[in-house]
Amino acid sequence: MKKIILSAVMAITLLGCGPAKVKNATQDHISATLDLVNLQDDKVKAVVNPGKISSETINFYIPKTVPGTYSTDNYGQFIEGFKAIDYDGNELTFKMIDDNTFEISNATELDLVEYWVNDSYDIAGEEGVFSPAGTNIEAGKNFMLNLHGFVGYFEGMTEQPYQLEITRPNTLVAGTSLTAHPASEPVGNNTKDIFKAKRYFEITDNPIMYAKPDVEKFVLGNMTVELHVYSPNGTYSAAALRPNMEKILNAQKAFLGDIDNTNTYVILLYLADMSKTDAKGFGALEHHTSTTVVLPETMPLEALNETMKDVVSHEFFHIITPLNVHSEEVHYFNYNDPKMSKHLWMYEGVTEYFANLFQVNQGLIDNEAFYARMEEKISSSKSFDDTMSFTVMSENILDEKYEKSYYNVYLKGALIGMALDIRLRELSNGEMGILDLMKKLSDKYGKEKPFEDDQIVNDIVALTYPEIRSFFDTHVIGTTPIPYDEFFEKVGVEKSQKEETTDYFLHGQMPFIDANPDTKEVFIREGIALNSFMEKIGLQGGDVIQSINGTEYNLDNIFLLITSSRNWKEGDDIEIKVKRDDKEVTLKGKVSTPTTTVTTLKDKDLPATDKRVKLREAWLKG
Repeated sequence: MKKIILSAVMAITLLGCGPAKVKNATQDHISATLDLVNLQDDKVKAVVNPGKISSETINFYIPKTVPGTYSTDNYGQFIEGFKAIDYDGNELTFKMIDDNTFEISNATELDLVEYWVNDSYDIAGEEGVFSPAGTNIEAGKNFMLNLHGFVGYFEGMTEQPYQLEITRPNTLVAGTSLTAHPASEPVGNNTKDIFKAKRYFEITDNPIMYAKPDVEKFVLGNMTVELHVYSPNGTYSAAALRPNMEKILNAQKAFLGDIDNTNTYVILLYLADMSKTDAKGFGALEHHTSTTVVLPETMPLEALNETMKDVVSHEFFHIITPLNVHSEEVHYFNYNDPKMSKHLWMYEGVTEYFANLFQVNQGLIDNEAFYARMEEKISSSKSFDDTMSFTVMSENILDEKYEKSYYNVYLKGALIGMALDIRLRELSNGEMGILDLMKKLSDKYGKEKPFEDDQIVNDIVALTYPEIRSFFDTHVIGTTPIPYDEFFEKVGVEKSQKEETTDYFLHGQMPFIDANPDTKEVFIREGIALNSFMEKIGLQGGDVIQSINGTEYNLDNIFLLITSSRNWKEGDDIEIKVKRDDKEVTLKGKVSTPTTTVTTLKDKDLPATDKRVKLREAWLKG
């Protein structure tokens, strides 16, 4: 993907028609170039120049997986036409060890490698990549450059500096937290952007979205936020989304207090045209100073703002962990033979907990709304093995036995954070919570100082209280489920039940439906209580929705199903055709307002002097 960039002086000699290139020419960085102008069959050409190689053979890698995804994606599947070129312009022999590894022979003669990169948004089904971690190539309109999908690395050279050169049409601008160095250079109707990185991680950690300018900038304290939006049909603009983002990020900054480790934060929002199959999965992927977000362009503004609030809130809090507090496995990440950390409870769980806690802390939601979110996580986490050691699961998350448990990091992982927060408040008489703990860990470690995976619990105990070791040994490292009722009792919170109005296919953040990404079939979830409408019409868990009132539905238009259902009228006729046990079943009835019985949490009616009330106030308000 990225094209090789050489110094201005050497460029004339090496790229011109003069004498052969000099083998031992010195180069203090790895050069990579990308050409976003001269595409070939919707593919981008990349050139990577490592400088002088001293070994007879060397491996060139395209990442198999990248930090934050916790999945095996094999980005090498998108590479075509790989060539290894010597100093005389001849091709060197190489062999593919696997989808992502190219073993190059006679490497002492190697000048550069070149190859063509296809984009992941064109690949659906099982081989597809989670869109926020994927790539898009749309000539003259949009390039979503998650750079791990374009720029590879040479064996043993990930800690060397990189220089990245990108040629792009003048009509497109870069949204990225990377700084162009030097300033961009006009080249006819095109522009050359040059970026520098201290090591390969900075390449993968700084995505770039090229699109026609649609950006809003605002300043929060000493941090500048950039919101870049690509809306293919012009449905939304950065200006329309700015008020919500500014409000949310301002509240997050206030919640974090003196945790402040970035001067720039960039949000890259790609809104998917749902008439095309150009996205697999919606959500976001975190980076040190930016986040990539992919959501459907068909979402109503209110729903889009609400989703952005939850998604960006989570990603922004990653500036604490793992970006500022992380293990050696994360810091020295092996993109093709990764060793995973044991502490997803912290990286994803605590981050997700903060994304909810800050909202009640800053008055964006009330206590009961926060409790409802936590209760929803408790309910949803029951579909996973509650006796599984979280550290064992985390360390082995890429293994088939554990990979299906990954979503539980956002459920039980967040609940671990909540329970730890309450326990710390209890032991400190309200003076210390989990945010205080993360500040202490940030001071002890930081961006450039990783912790040892087996040492972090000892550090946490040393920074807090001896009793905290029992919590980890029992509920995080151990296999004993967390007794949530006992923790809620400490802060004067109790269970209650009530009937709530809900959407036809969603209840808050919990869906009643799901989809198979391979077959694209939309089905009713099993093992959950359905809403009153579903029960009355006769829907059952496992039913595959084929059509509603004559309109066929699948994964491609699932959001149309959700949004159009909000326009259904009470008492209207409705016909739903489903596949049940390989037979087509037609369900007929009337539209009725859906309700569901939910278990909720509420504050106990206690005297203001009760220690549980004071502890609750410290927990929620800090």
